[in-house]
Amino acid sequence: MIRLRGQLVCMTAEERSAVLAHMGEHIRLTQAEPGCLSFDISETDDPFTFEVMEAFRDREAFDLHQARTRESDWFMATRGILRDFRVEEVGD
Repeated sequence: MIRLRGQLVCMTAEERSAVLAHMGEHIRLTQAEPGCLSFDISETDDPFTFEVMEAFRDREAFDLHQARTRESDWFMATRGILRDFRVEEVGD
């Protein structure tokens, strides 16, 4: 299993608005991907910071997710936002 945990850290109200405008569809599309075990983006106590947690069955599913994301409206709207993510392989 591949797990990603971390934060999106917005610097401006415009970045925060972009996350809020696109995250629902991004979550929906990602949760429908083959090999997605879990995926969530949630607000934190800091209105400019979002917690990201995701898990994929294996490296192939994770890599396919990353490729799809790079071509998505989500990425186009949020690509300039600071991402502080840690990726780990868990299990076998």
